[in-house]
Amino acid sequence: MKFLSLIRVQENTGQKPSEKLMADMGQLITEMTADGTLLDTAGLCPTSQGKRVRLSYGKQTISDGPFTESKEVIGGYALLQADSMEHALQLTKRFLDVHGDEWEVECELRQIAENC
Repeated sequence: MKFLSLIRVQENTGQKPSEKLMADMGQLITEMTADGTLLDTAGLCPTSQGKRVRLSYGKQTISDGPFTESKEVIGGYALLQADSMEHALQLTKRFLDVHGDEWEVECELRQIAENC
């Protein structure tokens, strides 16, 4: 089964990843890619460089970022291959553990709609 872990962050904190975090994350990504549980992952550019497209009753509107009304934004994602939701949850917890106690990060874990 495939799962998408959406990584939610508070964008305007000014916090930058340390060299240790980047090294630890690189090691985890290498390990999870090698064992087949991580299919893809990436961070996203700031919302100031993004757009929102909304459809409301047949009318489309486009809004330029930044999206100041959003407290937390999607800062990245991980596409996971897991045997179950519990397995995907364990993989996501490993990702969060790498961040230590210096970060406030939340992941929304959803199964890809293949058999749900």
